[in-house]
Amino acid sequence: MPPRPASRPEKTSLRTYLKLFRRDILSAQPDKLYGAWMAEYRTPFFRSYLVNQPALVKTVLNERPMDFPKSARIAEGLRPLLGESVFLTNGETWLRQRRIIDPAFEGGRLKDTFPAMLAAGREMVARLGAEEGDFDVEPHASHGAADVIFRTLFSIPITHHTARAVFDEFQSYQRAQPILNLAAFVPLPKWVPRFHRRAARRGARAIRRLITGLTAERMAAIRAGTAPDDLATKIMTTTDPVTGARFSTEEMVDQVAIFFLAGHETSATALGWALWLLAAYPEVQERVAAEAATLPEVPEFSDLSKLRFTKDVFRETLRLYPPVPMMVREAACPVRFRARDVPKGAQIVLSPWHLGRHRHLWERPDAFDPDRFATANGRQCLRDAFIPFSAGPRVCTGAGFAMVEGPLFLALILRAFRIETVEGRRPVPVAHLTVRSRDGIWLRLAPRG
Repeated sequence: MPPRPASRPEKTSLRTYLKLFRRDILSAQPDKLYGAWMAEYRTPFFRSYLVNQPALVKTVLNERPMDFPKSARIAEGLRPLLGESVFLTNGETWLRQRRIIDPAFEGGRLKDTFPAMLAAGREMVARLGAEEGDFDVEPHASHGAADVIFRTLFSIPITHHTARAVFDEFQSYQRAQPILNLAAFVPLPKWVPRFHRRAARRGARAIRRLITGLTAERMAAIRAGTAPDDLATKIMTTTDPVTGARFSTEEMVDQVAIFFLAGHETSATALGWALWLLAAYPEVQERVAAEAATLPEVPEFSDLSKLRFTKDVFRETLRLYPPVPMMVREAACPVRFRARDVPKGAQIVLSPWHLGRHRHLWERPDAFDPDRFATANGRQCLRDAFIPFSAGPRVCTGAGFAMVEGPLFLALILRAFRIETVEGRRPVPVAHLTVRSRDGIWLRLAPRG
């Protein structure tokens, strides 16, 4: 079976739980959550309810999203980097931001960004070809995913000095920033200072300073009529149809920060796990390689329709290793779930990790089986228990983007190489900002010839 973290004992003190949670979200949870429809956890400061029943998940995400806004507790740890980005805001602010952002990802924009994705993928294959012996593929996945973001957003490759500086700073930021700080557990008034780690604060300032430079340069190019037709230009020139306003430079910096975090970190995570799974299951790998071999040397966007099985491999990877393992909402009003009264202010936890491995929903939930999506159970669970990109009005704007990038990168890599696992280097999933491997994902490559 693919690796899964050990679960904590059923009875655990709050102190131990917080210690485990800061180290790894996944192993801090009891095993029963993989079979529970709903679970309650109480602390001295708030109540938390994990919701796994598909009907309740749809209530929170699809049917009544404004009654369950993003939790301000989780935002505490990310605010220094993300500011008032669309990932953290609620209500009218969030609605206004989505009205400006969404048009950039609609219609033919995916097709327009495909050449940039392809260029980044081919560059990644070239870098992988320079590796010898056993190596950790996660840095390559991060590098390639960041390259896609900069090429599609600002029309610059990762080798551009500012792009490279943002990437390097972000790697340091990830190591310094825990997913939660004290304010996530203790309800502090807004005037009380938030004690973020010094390295995390410094990293956030450095990243935002670099992004501000890119954004200001683009704003000047837009005014001069020399800006390229990429995602940044599209977003920065879109006016809110309700207010007629555009993003200011500061607002655009907030959005670019979350595009980079969500678009680069999550894609890199999924790609790393997908490559390990293909290395661990050679028969699946050969089927992906066979599909990849049908692509022309320089694929067009329309050629992606040939990668049906590869897409299922990537989808199965997202089921087993959703980059964002848990999402937290807050009950804006009292509600009753499964004969329980959920008070106003309670934390509602939606877990793509547990929902994707739920024992009462999926057949063989811990197995890696890309063919499951051709079965009745797989198709049903895709509708009811598959939310790696969230769902409803707050579904990830870049979901379609990710489902192009992931299969494309897998096809390009498998067309060029056979990949093998490394003995003694079985990855252990841990969740901080995303679900990464504790000690990297180690592989060995051989040219296909």
